[in-house]
Amino acid sequence: MTQPTDVVTSPRWADPTASIDARVDALLAEMTHAEKLAQLGSYWADKRDSTQIIAPMQDVLSQGRPPFEEAVAEGIGQLTRVFGTTPVSPRQGMEQVQRSQRHLIDATRLGIPAIVHEECLTGFTTLGATVYPASMAWAATFDPELVREMAHAIGADMAAVGVHQGLSPVLDVVTDYRWGRVEETLGEDPYVVGTLATAYVQGLQDAGILATLKHFAGHATSRGGRNHAPVSMGERELRDLVLPPFEMAVRVGRAASVMNSYTELDRVPAAADRWLLTELLRGEWGFDGTVVSDYWAVAFLKSKHGVAATMPEAGRLALHAGIDVELPDIAAYRVVDVDDPDPARTLADVDTATRRVLRQKIELGLLDDGWSPAEPADVDLDGERNRDIARRLAEQSIVLLDNRHDTLPLTAETRRVAVIGPCADDPGAMMGAYSYPIHVMPRHPEMGLGIEAVSLPDALRAAMAGADVRVERGCPLTGSADEGEIARAVAAAASSDVVIAVVGDRAGMFGKGTSGEGSDAPNLDLPGEQGRLVESLLATGTPVVLVVLSGRPYALGAYTDRAAAIVQSFMPGVEGAGALAGVLTGAVNPSGHLPVQIPRTGGALPHTYLAPPLGQDGDRISNLSIAPAFSFGHGLSYTTFDLGDVVLDRAEMPADGTVVATVTVTNTGDRAGATVVQLYSSDPVAQVTRPVQQLVGYARVALEAGAAASVSFSLHADRFSFTGLERRRIVEPGVVILSAGLSLTGVTAPAELTITGQVRVVDDPVLVTGVRIEHEEDAA
Repeated sequence: MTQPTDVVTSPRWADPTASIDARVDALLAEMTHAEKLAQLGSYWADKRDSTQIIAPMQDVLSQGRPPFEEAVAEGIGQLTRVFGTTPVSPRQGMEQVQRSQRHLIDATRLGIPAIVHEECLTGFTTLGATVYPASMAWAATFDPELVREMAHAIGADMAAVGVHQGLSPVLDVVTDYRWGRVEETLGEDPYVVGTLATAYVQGLQDAGILATLKHFAGHATSRGGRNHAPVSMGERELRDLVLPPFEMAVRVGRAASVMNSYTELDRVPAAADRWLLTELLRGEWGFDGTVVSDYWAVAFLKSKHGVAATMPEAGRLALHAGIDVELPDIAAYRVVDVDDPDPARTLADVDTATRRVLRQKIELGLLDDGWSPAEPADVDLDGERNRDIARRLAEQSIVLLDNRHDTLPLTAETRRVAVIGPCADDPGAMMGAYSYPIHVMPRHPEMGLGIEAVSLPDALRAAMAGADVRVERGCPLTGSADEGEIARAVAAAASSDVVIAVVGDRAGMFGKGTSGEGSDAPNLDLPGEQGRLVESLLATGTPVVLVVLSGRPYALGAYTDRAAAIVQSFMPGVEGAGALAGVLTGAVNPSGHLPVQIPRTGGALPHTYLAPPLGQDGDRISNLSIAPAFSFGHGLSYTTFDLGDVVLDRAEMPADGTVVATVTVTNTGDRAGATVVQLYSSDPVAQVTRPVQQLVGYARVALEAGAAASVSFSLHADRFSFTGLERRRIVEPGVVILSAGLSLTGVTAPAELTITGQVRVVDDPVLVTGVRIEHEEDAA
C-alpha cells in the first residue's frame, strides 16, 4: 500500500503525554476543510435491495456510494456495522476492520483511524452472539445491577473484536402501546427508564464502549403510535415525561453519545432542532460528547420533513442544530459547502463538530502514536458467562399476572400438556427485532437463526420428565385461521391435562413481524385470529395457561376470569424457553413486575398511568373505561408478601431538603422469592396538573420464607419537582402524599409530607432516589 507523499509523521497530536485540548488543537490546525468534513461521516460497505433492508429507506438512500478507497480518500469518522450487516464470524469481521483501519492509517494523509459502531440492544448484534432479553424484559426485572452486568458483558465482547461505539440503549418513554418499537423500550415510567438505562450506559462504558442514547427525543410518543409520526406534546410534558431518562443518563451516567429521533416536535424535526440538541442537551445538561444522526435522519430533512430543499441545505441544518456525525454514511455533510449562503457559520459548525469527534477518538486511544487495530482471532461471543446472565435476566423478567386457580406451578401429576399457538414451537419468537437472528438472518434463510436456541415445548419436555408434550400451531400469527388447524388444536386441548396457549408476537422489521421497527399495530387485540384460538381452547374446559410472548402489552381483559393462569413474557431472549419452562414448572419462582399496564380492551387509549386526573378512568365522565386489566408494577409470585405502611423520618422538610421513607416487606409464604417494593408520590394541589400517582423509588428485594427486610428510600426534594407555569423546573411548597405498594393499585396507607418555604427553581437536580435494604439479620 502506497503512503501519501505529504503524510504527517510523528505529529504532536499523537503524543499521549500531551493534554487532550493541545492534541485536538494541533490536529485541527493541520487538517484541511475536506479532512474535517470526512471525520463527520461514516462508511457502510453494504448494498441491498428493497427486500433486504435493515434500516428505513436503506435501498433508496444507499445508492451511488463510492468504493471504500475513494470514499475515504480524506479519511472517515466511523465505520458502520462491519459485524452487523451480513453474516461474518468474529475473525472475518476483525479482518475487515483491520483492512479498513490499516488503509486509513497507511493510505490517508493524516492516518486517523475510524470509530467502529454496532447495534447492541439485545446483545452484540452479530452472528453467533448471545441474544439477551429485549429491553422491555429488562424493565420487568426492576434490577439495575443485573442490567449493568449484562451491558458490561456486551461491551466486553464488542471491545474484544475492535468495536468502539454501541447504538444503545433506548430511553424512549412509551405512551402508546401500538407503536412497533415498544419492545425496545424500558416501559412507561421515566424513573424506571432512566435508572435502568443509566445502569446500561455505565456497564457498557466501563467495558470501553461508547454508549449512545436514543432516540432524542419523543420517538415513542409519536401521533397514533405510528413509526416516524410527528409528536404532539407541549414543553411541560416533554420535560417531565420524555426528557428525564436522557437527563439522568447524561448527568449521572455520563453517556458519551446521543442519537437524534426521526420525529418532529411541534413541527421542528429533531435533526434540525438546535434548541433540543444544543441549547438543552449541551447548555442546560452539560453534555460534552458527540451527537450522531439516526440513519439518514439528515437526508430525511429534505426527503421526509421538507425543511430543506437540497442535501447540502439539509446538512447545514443538522450541523448547526448540533449533529456532529452523519450516519450511516456521509451523503449530506460532504457537500455542505455547496451554494452556502453563510459559509462563515458553516465553517464554525464544522470546526465545532470535528473538535468533538477528535476529542472522542483521542479519549479512545485511537490517535496515540503506534495505535493498531486488534489482530483477528476466534472470539467466543456466546460463552457460559453470557448465557448465565441471559438466563437470569429472562427468569427475573417473567411476570405472573394471574394464577387464581393455583394451576401453576405445574405438578408431577400433569402428564399430558398441549402447547398451542402460532409461535409455540419457534425459538425466534423469544427474540427482539434488533437481535441478529431477527434483524439480519431472515435475509439469509439457509443459515437459520445463526445461534443455538431451544423451543418452549423442548424446554418443557426437559423440565417435565416423562410428560407427553404435544404441539399444535392452531392458527397463523396473522391472517385467517384454517378450520382444520383450529380443530386439531381443540382436539389436543380436550385430551390434555393442561393447555399452554402461547400467543402474542414474532418480531420483524417494517411489517415483516407484528412487533419491531415499522411493525405498528392498529389496536391492542391479539394479532390475527389468536383471540379466536384462545376462545376455542377455553371452551374445551381444560385449564388454559395463557402465555403472552410479546413485544408490547396486549388487551387481556376478556380472559382474566376464565384463564387458569396468565403469564407475560416480553421477548426473553435465547435463554427464554428454559426460563419460561422453569416458571411454569415451579423451578423458578416468578418475580417480574410490569413496567407497563396490561390493557383491558383493545381500544383503551391512552396508555400511561402517569396521566393527570382528566386522563384517568373517570367517574361519570365517559362511557368508555380505560382502566387496565393489570396495573403498572403488578407481578405475582408462588409465595406471598406483606407490606407495611410508609414511615417518614420527618413530617416537614424545606424545598431543598431530604426525607427518608421506610417500609417493611415480609415474605409470608413457604418458599423463597423476590418482589419489587414501589414508592409512589401524589401532589394533590399544584400550579399545573400532576399525575395522580408517580413512582419515585423502587427496590427489588429477595427474601427467604418468613424473612423480612426494611427498605428505606432517601428522597431529595428535587424528586418532587416538576415544570411549572413559567416552564422552569421547580419544587413547590405544599403537601405531598407518599405510599408504598407491590403494584400501583395495591398501595399502603398514605403518609403526608409537607414541603415548606418558597418556590425553589431547580437547575442542577438530584435525580436518583437512594435505596437501602436491611434484612432482619442485617439489622440485628
